[in-house]
Amino acid sequence: MNTAGLTTLTLTEFLDALRHPSALIEIAVALGCLLLAWAVVRVLRGKPAADGAMVTATQPSIWFGRRIVDGVLFPTLALALAFAARRIMLGLGMPLAVFKIVVPVLMSFALIRLSVRVLSVAFPTSRLVRAAERTISWVAWLAVVGWITGVLPQLLEELDQIRWKLGGSEVSVRNLLDGLLSGGFVLVLTLWVSAAIEARLLAGAIGEQLSLRKAAANIVRSLLIFVGLLVALSAVGIDLTALSVLGGGLGVGLGFGLQKLAANYVSGFVILAERSLRIGDMVKVDNFEGRITDIATRYTVIRALNGREAIVPNELLITQRVENASLADSRVAMSTLVQVAYGTNLDMLMPQLEAEVREVPRVLSDPGPAVQLSNFAADGLELTVVFWIADPENGAGGVRSAVNLQLWRTLEKLGVEIPFPQRVVHQAASAALPDGAMLQQLPQRGRP
Repeated sequence: MNTAGLTTLTLTEFLDALRHPSALIEIAVALGCLLLAWAVVRVLRGKPAADGAMVTATQPSIWFGRRIVDGVLFPTLALALAFAARRIMLGLGMPLAVFKIVVPVLMSFALIRLSVRVLSVAFPTSRLVRAAERTISWVAWLAVVGWITGVLPQLLEELDQIRWKLGGSEVSVRNLLDGLLSGGFVLVLTLWVSAAIEARLLAGAIGEQLSLRKAAANIVRSLLIFVGLLVALSAVGIDLTALSVLGGGLGVGLGFGLQKLAANYVSGFVILAERSLRIGDMVKVDNFEGRITDIATRYTVIRALNGREAIVPNELLITQRVENASLADSRVAMSTLVQVAYGTNLDMLMPQLEAEVREVPRVLSDPGPAVQLSNFAADGLELTVVFWIADPENGAGGVRSAVNLQLWRTLEKLGVEIPFPQRVVHQAASAALPDGAMLQQLPQRGRP
């Protein structure tokens, strides 16, 4: 926290300053800054529509949030106005007491809103965001209370006295705390910038553009986090030249223990770059068939038509065979079987079946359906009906059932018999027996 120009007051000095007539002016000016910031944010956030509803964004942003005071813009704008008002009042020679509390409070509020909103956007499904919000809020408000009461400056001076040697430099506990806070602030800003760039890249992207922009967003986020981590380490006081040993150890680890992990990350960038697999494609991997819903840097999510999802490592998609039903053409051929009785006029029946199947919804007319005589079965003539669909992601059971029903109705309308298994049993005639002869039952074993 930048505390330049801010001094602390004892409780007695603060109470004496509140009795001064200028304290009422400070309170009025502080309230005016808050009201002006609220009005500006409301104007920028949206304007009343014709029906009186507020026109706002469908998703809460980092600047505005869900409500007017929930984003980063309101406390930041109020803090800027408070600094400007404080400078003007100091130029007029007015004694300040209220603003020595207002400025730290607004500064902490802005830091809390910034951290919470960025973490919520960067990790929308994480359950730890709520715990992080409470932790950041408690630490920020305790720091404000400590600063106002004068405890925090004394505590920082005591922590500055605790020193030890770290390599060739001397480090204190206060230096580490300042570095951690600076590093955390840099990482928050890095996540904010990467989330904004990712949202801008993925906005309105579909098909091949979505895969390419997803790859670019992943690369930008990785680079920004890496640069932010280096800046944070430098802010803590760690010599970056010492990372050369860490880099060598990391290389050895990637060569042995992290080989699979590195292969999955590299495979993810290769898949996104060459566009062999795209979000929305229907694929079959290791006997699991479904639609690709997300391609991350380490894994790919495939959602089956029954709702199950498979998380497939990207290396598997590179090294094994993948059946892609949507790579060059999304059209998929399907077939069904039907039998008709021997003696059926196939020259008349087959064109009629093709015309009827063509009328089924989801069945393409180009290429159109075809009926083929595939087998002379024991019970009848076996016909194979082949048809094409363009939306395999919507499932195959429904369209196959509709085609079968259409075939059934057509055969019923034309009076064509669908045969069922029949067998002819021939009984051999027994030899004639003499008159009065009777068959004797042979004795069975085990009986008298």
